[in-house]
Amino acid sequence: MEVNINEKRWIFLDTETTGKNDDGPSHLGHRIIEIGAVEVVDRSFTGKEYQQFLNPEMKIDEEAVKVHGITDEFVSDKPLFKDIADEFLSFISGSVLIIHNAKFDVGFLDQELGLAGRDVRIDKICRVVDSFAEARRIRPGHAKYSLDALCQIFNIDNTCRTQHGALLDARLLAEMYLAMTGGQRSLSFGADDAANSGASGGISHKPLKVIRATSPELEAHEEKLKKMMKKGKPDNWHTYWE
Repeated sequence: MEVNINEKRWIFLDTETTGKNDDGPSHLGHRIIEIGAVEVVDRSFTGKEYQQFLNPEMKIDEEAVKVHGITDEFVSDKPLFKDIADEFLSFISGSVLIIHNAKFDVGFLDQELGLAGRDVRIDKICRVVDSFAEARRIRPGHAKYSLDALCQIFNIDNTCRTQHGALLDARLLAEMYLAMTGGQRSLSFGADDAANSGASGGISHKPLKVIRATSPELEAHEEKLKKMMKKGKPDNWHTYWE
């Protein structure tokens, strides 16, 4: 199935599961119990989000409950993945799908699609970007690249994250990723930099627009400074701009 990718439409996605398989997801192992996704178009939040809790038809590991707080009782009356598969695929199809540690979540999603009888793979309907790998490429040398660690690096308030949650984590991931990719990546603007920025399969970004003050605005600024000096206030502003 051929799908056109809208490079300006990014979907930030996270999942919560019944547990973590040591050998990766398989139909003999764990299942998805929550999907959360946030839409960003042209680097702006659109307000469109997708959240769905799911009945995994199996017990949730106690250790997993400690992480996300989702219990067997809570998901007992939730729909099966096969019942929401079409609406979920409709939401993400044709997007750049950005996931932290994408291999884990995409593996589970592909497993669920297979169990639901859908002959489709996530990487065939989206362009998948692993934000973990992108973070290591953009900001090499850090000891940790977890979502919490990156939120701290880029000053994203994650105090609300007392427990993991797919939609909450997708929102935080979106804020972190926009902050991480919105600034200057390098002090070098040579041809080698331009080539390297596209070589890794990452997302390209528009340069920041610089808006300079007009002559009347500069004159008004100088007049304001003169008035401040007459009132005995220190002339710090001139120092900053010299």
